[in-house]
Amino acid sequence: MPAKIPITDNHMHIDPRARGLEAVKEFKNSGGTHIILVTKPSWSLGITVKKPEDYLMVFDETVELASKIRELGVGAFPVLGVHPAEISKLTEYMDLQEATGIMQRGLELASGYVEKGLAVGIKSGRPHYPVTSEVWEASNEIMEYAFSLGKEQDCAVQLHTESVGEPEIRDIVKRAKKTGIKMYRVVKHYSPPLVKTCEELGLFPGVISVKGAIEHALEEGTRFMMETDYIDDPDRPGAVLGPKTVPKRTIKLMETYGEEPFWIIHKENPEKVYGIEIKI
Repeated sequence: MPAKIPITDNHMHIDPRARGLEAVKEFKNSGGTHIILVTKPSWSLGITVKKPEDYLMVFDETVELASKIRELGVGAFPVLGVHPAEISKLTEYMDLQEATGIMQRGLELASGYVEKGLAVGIKSGRPHYPVTSEVWEASNEIMEYAFSLGKEQDCAVQLHTESVGEPEIRDIVKRAKKTGIKMYRVVKHYSPPLVKTCEELGLFPGVISVKGAIEHALEEGTRFMMETDYIDDPDRPGAVLGPKTVPKRTIKLMETYGEEPFWIIHKENPEKVYGIEIKI
């Protein structure tokens, strides 16, 4: 049995309509200790957004869920925001300018939860699928607005974006730097193991823990976090990776790499990025 170290998943969704707390128990029973709990997209919760305040239902549910997770003895830190794909949903029934305004105001509301200590970060980004140049421009504007709110609150901004290599990371970093946000607060969720590139440019990667990715990341250092992007969707069980993945992979890799790198990955890095305390 490995020594007791924290094991943190940097990006999980938990949905009471799906496996919910059962998935958290599975995470815990596999050795997991802390979850960065990210809001699900509004439409996946059956909410049709007509005004910014409609996002409050999503945020409140996530905060309440974090509280229930803590009752199970697992640390839970909410990251609240507006999924970048919302822009495609909203523009089905409103114009782009109105959709942009609603998403920006939604991010403002999310930052209010950070201010009250109910959340540790904001979620934003840009679409991960092809869109028109107008939608792309508006999405970048929304993402930059999230950075400015992150700067204001001195909190993390977790990004859902297109697949990235160095050119895309450089573009994101350039946009973030304009706002003055601390670069280590900018988290690329679903990141490839480009640890050195991210370190040079300042942004923080949440490496998606598929087979081989963590070994690759460790070759470049320990300046990253591990995540599953577990979706908890009844129609897609186990997507993207299951809740046991990060604990099981960590425990297995400790046999080769020892505990020290994982103490950094699962405790020191999230503490720095999110301004939280990871207790064990």
